[in-house]
Amino acid sequence: MPEIESLLLANHAESHNGLLYLMGGGWTDVNQVVMPNQPPPPFHFGLGLTVLVPWTETNRRHHVTILMEEEDGGDPLLRIEADLETGRPPGAVEGTDQRIVMAFSGEVQFLTPGGYRAVAQLANAQKCASFRVIHRPAQPQMFQQSA
Repeated sequence: MPEIESLLLANHAESHNGLLYLMGGGWTDVNQVVMPNQPPPPFHFGLGLTVLVPWTETNRRHHVTILMEEEDGGDPLLRIEADLETGRPPGAVEGTDQRIVMAFSGEVQFLTPGGYRAVAQLANAQKCASFRVIHRPAQPQMFQQSA
C-alpha cells in the first residue's frame, strides 16, 4: 500500500516537476491579532504532502483525504480530496518506490483558539500535523490615526 511519508504545515506550498516548495514551513503556532467585536481574520496556509508508492501499486489510482480539524475531532473546518496516480519512469530500477509530492494552499478561519491538526488519510494510513491557534486582542494604539 502507498505510505504517507510526510505532511508539512507552511505559510504557502507549491509542487512543480516532482519537487515540493514550501515557504514558511514547519510552524507549530498560528498567532492572530483579533479586532474587538470582529471575528478572527482568515488564515492563509499551505500543506505539503509526500507519498511513497510501492512498485506494485504504480499505475493505480489512490485516494487521499486531508482534513483540518480541532484537536479533539468534530466537524472539519476544511476537507480536501484528491486522487493520485504515478507510473514507472523509463529506466527505473525494478522494485523502486515512487514518490509523489502534492501541495495545497488555501484559507481557513479559526473561530476559537486552541489545538488543531491537519490529518492526511490514504487507504488505512494516516499522518497528523498538530498546531495551536493563539488569539491576541488588538492593542488600542493600533487603532489610533496619526494627525
